[in-house]
Amino acid sequence: MRIARTVIVLLALIGVVAAGYFYTDYTRFADAPLAPLRKAATFDVARGTPLPGIVRDLQELGIRTGKPLYWRVLARQMDVGGKLHAGEYALDPGITPRGLLAKMAAGDVIQHKFTIVEGWTFAQLREALGQDGMIERSLVGRADSDIMKDLGSGGAPAEGWFLPQTYQFVKGMSDLDILRRAHKAMKETLDKLWTSRAQDLPLKTPYEALILASIVEKETGQAIERPIIAGVFEHRLKLGMRLQTDPSVIYGLGSRYDGKIHTRDLETDTPYNTYTRAGLPPTPIALPGAASIEAVMHPAQTDALYFVARGDGTHEFSATLDAHNRAVAKYQLHRNR
Repeated sequence: MRIARTVIVLLALIGVVAAGYFYTDYTRFADAPLAPLRKAATFDVARGTPLPGIVRDLQELGIRTGKPLYWRVLARQMDVGGKLHAGEYALDPGITPRGLLAKMAAGDVIQHKFTIVEGWTFAQLREALGQDGMIERSLVGRADSDIMKDLGSGGAPAEGWFLPQTYQFVKGMSDLDILRRAHKAMKETLDKLWTSRAQDLPLKTPYEALILASIVEKETGQAIERPIIAGVFEHRLKLGMRLQTDPSVIYGLGSRYDGKIHTRDLETDTPYNTYTRAGLPPTPIALPGAASIEAVMHPAQTDALYFVARGDGTHEFSATLDAHNRAVAKYQLHRNR
């Protein structure tokens, strides 16, 4: 009996020591930085990968993962075993197994950024999407009209309908997904600003405002000038004058534009030649930013009907043709010489 009690005591002691060792080793594992991880890395988790597979993927990255049992115990302790999200994760130096599982349970994946630039054409937007290696390509070979149908806008022209701003996305998101978000943002912005527009605008629909905003976007990069240029064009529309805006002519030339507008270009009639045709062109000529749309909805009150570039990014505005001609002689002819 004495020997039996001794054995039981020894086994109990061994159990206590083993439990203490397990707890100490497990705690050290759970809260010790993953190693070796001397610089930031990325870690892709495929959809449907179970926890053992995640541990194996970490090992393939050269990370010492410790005992697989510890990962299962930790996941159970954190109650995240069946809640780990697929995606691309940042592995920063110092991250622990506990921190990694918490990040995966929260779906804290890497957020990439794609910026649509004010004044881009839709063709330039498509090209930029195709060059971003983090975005899945699905638009190759597809017509603009088909893309707009996918976005719920029938066969409407795509030009102008995507709001320039920076969009966050995760690896694997498609180009159509980003276009869908930008299209929705543009419709919401246009509708909101149209509702609060000035009441004496010579514009009948939000689409006409979008067209004019695209022209304003291409005419100036100066924020302070946008309402004035919008005011000039709307003044002209009210008087029945032609807009005579070069960016619209250039858009109509397409690939025939060689970097310079020739006299023949101004005299050749196209739907976008605002020197030969009155009113607005049939579609936007670029992607206008919210500031240009706002300028069109609330233009500056001005008697100016003309403007000419000074050569420093700003413009000289004139109310009469004589004053405009003098400004042209002062700035453009002098610059050409």
